[in-house]
Amino acid sequence: MLFKELAGIDAWPICLNSQDPDEIVRIVQGISPGFGGINLEDISAPRCFEIEQKLKQSLDIPVMHDDQHGTAVVLLAALTNALKVTGKQLDQVRIVVNGLGAAGTACCRILLAAGATHLLGCDKEGIILYGEAEQLRACRTDLRACLTRDRPRGELRDALKGADVFIGLSIGNVLTAEVLDSMAQDRIVFALANPDPEVSPELGLSHAAIFATGRSDYPNQINNALAFPGMFRGALDVQASEINETMKLAAAQAIAHVIPEGTLSEEYIIPSVFDKEVVPQVARAVAAAARATGVARRRAKPDDPAEVE
Repeated sequence: MLFKELAGIDAWPICLNSQDPDEIVRIVQGISPGFGGINLEDISAPRCFEIEQKLKQSLDIPVMHDDQHGTAVVLLAALTNALKVTGKQLDQVRIVVNGLGAAGTACCRILLAAGATHLLGCDKEGIILYGEAEQLRACRTDLRACLTRDRPRGELRDALKGADVFIGLSIGNVLTAEVLDSMAQDRIVFALANPDPEVSPELGLSHAAIFATGRSDYPNQINNALAFPGMFRGALDVQASEINETMKLAAAQAIAHVIPEGTLSEEYIIPSVFDKEVVPQVARAVAAAARATGVARRRAKPDDPAEVE
């Protein structure tokens, strides 16, 4: 319904009675000739990494695991605007990501690709993703190789001392007022665990300059539906063979730019999923990025609408 209503794409939900990665890959490969793209949903880590990688290698149509990359794209869009509101720069802020499952790992990857230089990743073991920016950026195609679960460097509260940005993709109620106050001034807190965020909205709103959740009953909802309809619309429009990193970065920037800079505020850093500008702008940006990176198989025609890079 979301694909059709928001992007005019005919889509069918196909539920598989299997959790075996090889079987899932075989089934998707078998049905793929009838589809222009594959949107993977609700596959947990670590299976999701293997399944997506094998399908991307074997198919010549776009394959995207929405729980990973849809979340990452919208998060980067929201953070881009949050940094504008607070007057900070991505390459200068200290970012802590808590929860290194499918979504958390993808968010780390896109943040590094976008230019983040101070990034720590935490999971239940503590701080298990750390290192110089270039080192992390070099292994971002498979960040699991950089995780040090057997050698954590402190706990979440240690990572957050002096941090500018907290991104939670973990479990509810892991932050306290004391921990939030140990962060830098004008802190940005994205508490995205559902239904209970990492910190209660009342506490988050009173202890952060900008607060976002995955919920629709508070401002700044980080919603995957802002990303995947437009991303697939753009990829299908140019018959792209894949959705690559450049296309994801372009989608994030397009979502961020839907909101005019003059109207940005602490409670308005991300557009509504019902904003009619989101899908066309994301689609144009993704199509342009596909052509720029050589994965588009459909040439531009003179009567095509102009694409905005």
